[in-house]
Amino acid sequence: MARTREQRGEQETKAAVSKVKKTGKPAGGARGGITAPVTPSPELAEIVGDKKIPRSEVVKKVWDYIKANDLQNPKDKREILADSKLEKIFGGKKASMFEMNKHLAKHLKA
Repeated sequence: MARTREQRGEQETKAAVSKVKKTGKPAGGARGGITAPVTPSPELAEIVGDKKIPRSEVVKKVWDYIKANDLQNPKDKREILADSKLEKIFGGKKASMFEMNKHLAKHLKA
């Protein structure tokens, strides 16, 4: 049975996290920067939790939060309408989906 892209991604993430735990070194390869665990700021931890997780999981959890709380502009799905938690991260009421990673980077420590 073929695995979905999400299942493959989860397996890759788990393998990278496991490697980091064993060796204490960041994961290498093309996805090394994405899968290396990062620590979220207290503001971001309100959304994604306070444990170290890969950057890719941070982005996924933020998108899950945005969709669960219906925070996309209905006329332009690329625009995110921030609530009180996201305002702390985005620094304003609105942000485009293309700016989101720039804002998230300020709230992540390697």
